[in-house]
Amino acid sequence: MRISWINTRGGLKKMGNSDGLHHISKRKRVKKLLQDYPHPKFWVRLLDRFLIIVAFVGPMMMIPQLWQIYFYKSAGDIAVLSWLTLAALNIPWMMYGIVHKERPIVLAYFLWFLVNMSVAVGALIY
Repeated sequence: MRISWINTRGGLKKMGNSDGLHHISKRKRVKKLLQDYPHPKFWVRLLDRFLIIVAFVGPMMMIPQLWQIYFYKSAGDIAVLSWLTLAALNIPWMMYGIVHKERPIVLAYFLWFLVNMSVAVGALIY
């Protein structure tokens, strides 16, 4: 295994050899003095993983609303403008997640966008 050393503000940091472009990401993290990923602390790693689950579970809680709209064809009390606004507000969050390479944010707000648009479209149809 080849070892390389990166000069940081705090001194030299040892970097191991890895496959693919992973080493570039490590170098960027060291140069910008970002936290390691996965984080060395158990609780931070747990939070990182938990957010992926939250990104799925939150939008899935809207399934009863979607079921009510599409199965029973009932959307009389749905405010279309509110749901369209919520969908539009998801777009900047998705862009933020993409720019900052934060997968949980991109995933969560993409799913919320789909859910919000589905409710809005259902309200327009029914």
